[in-house]
Amino acid sequence: MALLEKIEHDALSLSGQERAFLADRLLSSLDKDAQSKTDLAWIAEAEYRYREYKAGKRPGIEAQDVFSEADQRLK
Repeated sequence: MALLEKIEHDALSLSGQERAFLADRLLSSLDKDAQSKTDLAWIAEAEYRYREYKAGKRPGIEAQDVFSEADQRLK
C-alpha cells in the first residue's frame, strides 16, 4: 500500500496535462472491451452534438475558446 500511496502522490504532483496523459494510458491498459464501450459512447455523443449544431440547435464555439478552457481546466 505504501508504494501505491507514493505513486498517487507523485502522480498528483504532475501538471494537469501530464495527469490527463497518464490517466488515459492507465485507462487504456484496462479491459479493452470497456475502453471500446467508452470510446463508442463518446463518438455517439460527438455525433449527437454535431447533428444538433448542424440543425441550428447548438451554437458553435471558437476553437481558440475551447483550447483556452481546456488549458485552464488542466492547470
